[in-house]
Amino acid sequence: MTDLLLKNVRAGRDPVDVLVRGGRIRKIGPALEAEPGMALEDGGGALLLPGLIEGHTHLDKTTWGSPWYVNQVGPALTDRIHNERQWRASTGHDAASHARALALAFLREGATRIRTHVDVDTDAGLRHLDGVHATRQELADRVEIQTVAFPQSGLLVRPGTAELLDRALANGADVLGGLDPSAIDRDPARSLDVLFGLADKHGKPVDIHLHEPGELGAFTLELILDRTQALGMNGKVVISHAFCLGGVDAKRLEGLLGRLAALDVALLTTAPPSRPVPSLRACRDAGVALFGGNDGIRDTWTPYGSPDMLARAMLIGLRNDLRRDDEVEWAFDCVTAAAARACGFADYGLAPGARADLVLVDASCVAEAVAQRAPRRLVVSRGAVVARDGRDA
Repeated sequence: MTDLLLKNVRAGRDPVDVLVRGGRIRKIGPALEAEPGMALEDGGGALLLPGLIEGHTHLDKTTWGSPWYVNQVGPALTDRIHNERQWRASTGHDAASHARALALAFLREGATRIRTHVDVDTDAGLRHLDGVHATRQELADRVEIQTVAFPQSGLLVRPGTAELLDRALANGADVLGGLDPSAIDRDPARSLDVLFGLADKHGKPVDIHLHEPGELGAFTLELILDRTQALGMNGKVVISHAFCLGGVDAKRLEGLLGRLAALDVALLTTAPPSRPVPSLRACRDAGVALFGGNDGIRDTWTPYGSPDMLARAMLIGLRNDLRRDDEVEWAFDCVTAAAARACGFADYGLAPGARADLVLVDASCVAEAVAQRAPRRLVVSRGAVVARDGRDA
């Protein structure tokens, strides 16, 4: 953490300075004076943004920094699960080093906080989680990494997984993950009882991958909401993907969004072009928080993805047909304030008292920054300059 005076930046139309002390924003205003021994940076009139947030990725899976992976996997979800598990076991893929490489790439693009799902299964045990936790500790002064213990191969279908998730939460995983209780475990009530029982035992929030389509997904979603309500876990549950909300009729959607809003359950979208997705406009109208993430980046599942969260915001804007500047700002909110609230990242934003995670971009406004994926001129994390022009500082 560093004391810093960032001069001549734009948080709106007019130039301001940002005074940082002890890694937190102390003042924002015009013509601030540097204090003795304080580092000084001239922002050159660049647009000031808060640190960007990756709300859903898989750092442990990535091949970032390694030779190209030739993808020949089958089309089914189970094909991808089995292929990945076999490939990681046969190659000795190291979660720690690959997570580190991708986390630093995120940081260079202005993302200072990351929620990552990490595979826990009966083949690998907690090996991948231990690797990501080592990276989390190493990079703690630069990027905040929040881990989700994720049963990628299913919960009930692989006996012993529940016990491993229990250990993962005891060993420092921040969130408990889940996966398709109906389509994968084939016993959604029991699967969710086990999952929410573990979350309740450890006092941890839940983030469930729900790929199930249409009415099947809506049925599972109702079961999740029932348990959220019964355990009083309002504000502590995220549904990732929620493709079902893009595939039910208007009346059904209205009822589901109403329950989600009442229980303060957030939704995560990657805005894929190939699947039905929750409408950002409908979520906002209903009072449901929706935020953004990449999912996997360059791994055995997909060759796509980028650690640039402005690019992800652009894709969310495109998928939701957002064209007006104020609407494009909704997409930006998905990778900033909405993500901070949904993931529980504290002390966030551009206000006195917030953690000094700051990004300078060459853009006239937020909408231009998103639509043009504006270059990152400077990245500040906890008050320290960590990257300049896409390179480590």
